[in-house]
Amino acid sequence: MEHYGFWSLLPPIIAIGFAIKTKQVFVSLLFGIWLGWVILVGGNPINGTTATIQALVDVFKEPSNTRTIMFSCLVGALIAFIQRSGGVDGFILAVNRFLDRLEHKKIGKPRKIVQVLAWLTGTAIFVESSINALTVGTLFRPIFDKLKIPREKLAYIADSISAPTCILIPLNAWGAYIMGLIAAQGFDNPLGVLVASYPFNFYPILAAGLVVFIIFSGKDFGPMKKAEFRAKTEGKVIRDGAVPLISSDVISLPAKDGVKSRAVNMVVPIAVMVLMMPLMLMYTGWPLVKDIHQYPFFEQVFLALGSGSGSTAVLYSVLTAIIVSIILYTSQNIFSFKETIDLVFKGISGLIPLALLMMLAFAIGTVCKELGTGLYAAELSKQWLAPDFVPVIVFMVACFIAFSTGTSWGTFAIMIPIGIPMAQALDANVYFTLAAALGGGVFGDHCSPISDTTIIASMASASDHIDHVKTQLPYALFAGIITAIIYLILGVLIH
Repeated sequence: MEHYGFWSLLPPIIAIGFAIKTKQVFVSLLFGIWLGWVILVGGNPINGTTATIQALVDVFKEPSNTRTIMFSCLVGALIAFIQRSGGVDGFILAVNRFLDRLEHKKIGKPRKIVQVLAWLTGTAIFVESSINALTVGTLFRPIFDKLKIPREKLAYIADSISAPTCILIPLNAWGAYIMGLIAAQGFDNPLGVLVASYPFNFYPILAAGLVVFIIFSGKDFGPMKKAEFRAKTEGKVIRDGAVPLISSDVISLPAKDGVKSRAVNMVVPIAVMVLMMPLMLMYTGWPLVKDIHQYPFFEQVFLALGSGSGSTAVLYSVLTAIIVSIILYTSQNIFSFKETIDLVFKGISGLIPLALLMMLAFAIGTVCKELGTGLYAAELSKQWLAPDFVPVIVFMVACFIAFSTGTSWGTFAIMIPIGIPMAQALDANVYFTLAAALGGGVFGDHCSPISDTTIIASMASASDHIDHVKTQLPYALFAGIITAIIYLILGVLIH
């Protein structure tokens, strides 16, 4: 049995719906996992409970899951270091001097300039989506706080340029993974097919472009408009009662007494983390590419990047940044050995909620896979088959699968093998269809509450996770609806 029919849709839908409604994301996800296992074991709640407990334990059987959870915790140590070393204060001073010079020359407004800088920073880091969101959130949170820009807005910016940027600039593991799926459909030139589909990959283009429009126009809508009003009128960058994914004890750590505020103490560790990411992807991927030396050098690098382990790369990147931080701060006589160890544990403890949320997200993803949620959703779409409607149907189904399961790559793996043969059999446009599958997958990675990128964007910006999801979702839906309309029109005009 490949799926459990309608029952396969209930656990993710109920879990996500309850999380958004009640703001109790941990309880909601745990209930969704439990419900899924009750269905899988035949409706017995006792067996479903024991299976749920075992499933949570089994999350750590998958090395990539364990590495991601470790990375999520260790990020706390890095943030504690840059706070306590005076790096954050130094970075704020440096940015303020830059903004003062621009204001003196009457170039732009500080609030807009900082938001554009955050967008540009994320656009430049296209190697890996988690590092992208983490860097933007960590670098710009103190500046956004000082300028009274809501943390929900920072989380939205960080999230909206992570997955979209990674898929639009395919010199990373995303590009190689997608080309592998395309090659499996019998195409001799998967890179050419991928590049040909890019002009039609409307969702990530619109999602990233909408951020720029919102920044310059100030035309916020939905819950984000309320968040902006709260921040401007009350000076509150986060709502009363909100629970950030990172402990306030970590993000509000003051600089150590007597330590000079230096931007370098923040910029160097972050830069090391970002630069290590492609190096570690190449290091882990190089041995996996068969006969790699027969290719031109540039192609060797590309193949190695695409074959590398993303979870290994992010973990080693953060560990390297922490080690460099320790060396940097020791050379300045900022921390003693005991203070260094204490900060590491304080930072890790501040991100335990994030690690728990990651574990639950992985567990509900496994339940969805066992239930065949994606396969059932894809099967439902077949009753609407017609050449004109193939791109829009593929896009909408991919959006639903990605949002429900929280994984873009899993959505690609389901929808590309279904969508491309569907387009070929019905004489629909293959490039439109491929772009629709990719854009729909990015939609889920962009805004699903259980996507790792969405979770990391909330953490890095110190935003309440459900507040981030609720404020971002109207923008994602707006871009998604426009994309669906475009696919519908183009599907009728060209197939």
